[in-house]
Amino acid sequence: MVMRSKSQPPIEVSAPAAQVQARFDTSRHELSDATARRLRDACASVATDPVALVEASRDWWPIGLRWARAGMVPALPHAVVRPSSAAEVADVLRICNDDLVPVTAAGGRSGVCGGAVPVRGGIALDVRALSGIVSVDDASCLVEVRAGTVGIDLEETLRGEHALTVGHWPQSIELSTVGGWIACRAAGQYSTRYGKIEDIVAGVEVVLAGGRVVRTGSLAGAGPRAATGPDLTQLFVGSEGTLGVLTSALLRVHPQPRIDRRDAWTFRTFDDGLNAVRRTLRRGATPAVVRLYDAEESRRNFNHDAGNLLVALDEGDDRIVDAAMTVLTEECEAGERLDRRFVDHWYETRNDVSALANVVNMGVVVDTIEVAAPWRTLLSVYEEATDRLRAIEGTIVASAHQSHAYIDGACLYFTFAGMGPDPTDDAWAEAYYRSAWDAVMRATRNHGGSISHHHGIGLVRGAYVAEALGEGYAVLRSLKTALDPNGILNPGKLGLGGAESGW
Repeated sequence: MVMRSKSQPPIEVSAPAAQVQARFDTSRHELSDATARRLRDACASVATDPVALVEASRDWWPIGLRWARAGMVPALPHAVVRPSSAAEVADVLRICNDDLVPVTAAGGRSGVCGGAVPVRGGIALDVRALSGIVSVDDASCLVEVRAGTVGIDLEETLRGEHALTVGHWPQSIELSTVGGWIACRAAGQYSTRYGKIEDIVAGVEVVLAGGRVVRTGSLAGAGPRAATGPDLTQLFVGSEGTLGVLTSALLRVHPQPRIDRRDAWTFRTFDDGLNAVRRTLRRGATPAVVRLYDAEESRRNFNHDAGNLLVALDEGDDRIVDAAMTVLTEECEAGERLDRRFVDHWYETRNDVSALANVVNMGVVVDTIEVAAPWRTLLSVYEEATDRLRAIEGTIVASAHQSHAYIDGACLYFTFAGMGPDPTDDAWAEAYYRSAWDAVMRATRNHGGSISHHHGIGLVRGAYVAEALGEGYAVLRSLKTALDPNGILNPGKLGLGGAESGW
């Protein structure tokens, strides 16, 4: 079964493709005629026309959307290669490894951190032709799916033909691919019930830089769990295409939910709401969606001006749902219960990002930053980060909400926006953007938090990785050297570029 990709570019580049300029210089990695011929022999679809190069040059990185208004993209590849099988991926990687050609693999290009930007040029490896469900094991609740499969296509097919669900609902589900979920260590909106992608993936097929095809986990016959050394599947979860190119995955699935239940509350303070969520998870209840919005986001997103809004939704078996929502209701006693219309509004608008283009086109510098921290310091991260953002000249929005809760902590999802005296001043915009990111990264690190919860590193967080990982950074560098000794796979990403990490 082959599925249709629905990938689409974000804001249009305001220049003809042949005249588009690149923000980063990739000229040092020009593609030789000999390499281009070998690639065409290995793969039927190799494009070098300006339209294809521009399309593969960017993702949804917000600062890159601003550059598009000026007829600029982050970086241009020298060719776009579209393999249709793992064997073709292997052949392409062998050629690129031999000729030291950088390879940036991408699917829906829905990431927001510059992870799919071919910052060193070379080839953009478009894996969207690697799509479709390979097999469904209903008894074991497993589905094998190719890495280029778009999320909504997978969900609609599983629900419509098999009464199953992955339960993984990222905001980008109509654009993002299974391979992208795994590569970026993604989290869906229903993650407190179904888990994050690292909980969902049971095995992967990955092609290493030299062309070797490796299967891990249950795809290698390991069963639901194996004590046969480190979990090699998890090695590639969150690797952002720097250790290998994902071509297929085995995912855990669940019966299609029988019911859902929705409730909402408002709290006088953000801390009161955080404590209600913390106590709920501490008691073992895991409603699929538990999201707490600060007062600013409650007003902006829900037209609610009476406190900090908590929206909750659970789905599945009626008895389990009733139990989880009963616990949540008991722990929200300090709040005021509201009509479920707030949850309905969240559900109906949760994937709507249409306002982004309008805001960017107005000259506003905007982005979201998701981090995570233990419950003990979560409020401190929130307070310091929003204070730091508001202290930056030009800030007009600094807010956050909590989501993706655990027994030991939760995710905070910040939104910032700023505008300078001249909305067309790109130098001011870039300086403001860097300052805003640094404010949230510093506040998070000051309180023992993680610099990313589910968007990944890409380019924008690259400079912070070594500090965040500490002594573990050397281990990550060693893994990169062992699996990709020539450094061809997504160079400059995941903080692995040394002094050249970030932008």
